Amino acid sequence: MFRGAINLNLDAKGRLQIPAKHRERLRESVGGHLVVTLDPQGHCLWLYPEDEWFEVERKLMKLPSTNGLRRLLLGSAHDVDMDSQGRILLPVDLREKAALEKHVAIVGQGNRFEIWDETRWTDSRESWIEQARDSGSEMAEELQNLVL
Repeated sequence: MFRGAINLNLDAKGRLQIPAKHRERLRESVGGHLVVTLDPQGHCLWLYPEDEWFEVERKLMKLPSTNGLRRLLLGSAHDVDMDSQGRILLPVDLREKAALEKHVAIVGQGNRFEIWDETRWTDSRESWIEQARDSGSEMAEELQNLVL
C-alpha cells in the first residue's frame, strides 16, 4: 500500500526519484517496472507498479474501444523503469499535461501514486479540508458514513 505525501524535485531531465521507502519493494515486486498515465481530469499523473497496471488494463479492455476513458488512460500510458538510483523519467507530454515543472508532490493512493505539481496539490488539499469542514458538503456526508 502506498500512502502519505512527499514533496520532491524533478531534475533538469524530468526524472523523479522514487522515495527510498518504496524503492526496494518496487524492485522486488515488479523489478522496478512501472506505468505512468494521465489522470482522467488532467490534474496529476498516476503511477502504477506494473502488476497493478495490468489489473487496470484488464478492466479497461472490457470497455468498448470507443470509450473515452479507455482511450485516455491507455493512450497516455508509458512504461517507465527505475534506474540504478531509483529514478524514473516522466515523459515530456505527460509532464506538460499535468503542469509538472520542478516541485512535485508524490501522493500514495493505495495501489498507485499520484504525481502532482506541488502548488496544485497544496491548493487542492486545502480545498478538500474546507469541504470536509462544511457540514452540507458531499465530503462531510461521506465522512459521517465512514466508520474509522
